[in-house]
Amino acid sequence: MKKCYAICDFLSEANKQQMSSVAGECGFEMGFFDSSEEAAGKISDAEAVYCDDGELLSEMPDIRWCHSVSAGVGHFLKSGTFDRGDVLLTNSSGAYGLAISEHIIMVTLMLMRRMPEYLKVVAERGWTRDLVIRSVKGSVIAIVGTGNLGQNAAKRFKALGAKKVIGFSRSGNSRDFFDAVFRADDFESVMSGRSKDDEIDVLVLCVPGTSDSEGLLSAERIALLPEKAFVINVGRGTVIDQAALTAALNEGRLAGAALDVMYPEPLPADHPLWTARNCIITPHISGDMGLPETIDITVDIFCENLRRYAEGKELTNLVDINTGY
Repeated sequence: MKKCYAICDFLSEANKQQMSSVAGECGFEMGFFDSSEEAAGKISDAEAVYCDDGELLSEMPDIRWCHSVSAGVGHFLKSGTFDRGDVLLTNSSGAYGLAISEHIIMVTLMLMRRMPEYLKVVAERGWTRDLVIRSVKGSVIAIVGTGNLGQNAAKRFKALGAKKVIGFSRSGNSRDFFDAVFRADDFESVMSGRSKDDEIDVLVLCVPGTSDSEGLLSAERIALLPEKAFVINVGRGTVIDQAALTAALNEGRLAGAALDVMYPEPLPADHPLWTARNCIITPHISGDMGLPETIDITVDIFCENLRRYAEGKELTNLVDINTGY
């Protein structure tokens, strides 16, 4: 019987039963390992795999389809497996909208309500109460990346009363919950042409880490943002010129930042970002698999594609190896 493996430590018994049932219907035997270490040396017969470790693919000479439990797949593409041209790669795009958009809202409110500063006051047992706060209501939000994450974030910003939510994407095509969408290449002209009353309050980055997106928020583009702007990154650390961002924060040219992704990861203990002014750092947990709904959706995507794979149909969430998403 053909073999399929799931290699992760977050699946519930219900998830495993669902995967095993669908696998059996499709002529596969489903195996489960809690870690890459546990799976090592035991997966050479895999034809399909559900995992988040690209390095494991080198142990699967007969692999024909890999499903990434994450939306980003850069770590898989680096494996070299997909250079062969006969291995399919799908991702879990669409599973993380709820978790990551709620994280975006959380850190936006933390920054607007001066929580990093108030937490420092409290840690020193102080009692400052006079910091001026801001609100999402009436704010202008810019989101780079208008896919599932961007749309979920835009929906929630609008629900909180944002005056305007604009988006940037490769195509510039309109999307739900956005007041306007521009091409990513037009970032400079859009930012530099905004009036004082229409300046950006929050810039959210939720694009994958690809060669096209590397350094997208450059020093030159950071300089176009108003001093009141907050920068939030839940995409990939390589999207931002981190040295330029750190300088802008420390010099007061930006109001603050919230980074869930950095480069490199883990962030070295002596990295300047740790002490950057008004910067919230979280260890890549905005889409953490602790939210059961996220896990359930990744499993649903995998099971639907396992049926499609067995029937020879085109898979959903198929990654274009050339673009990386």
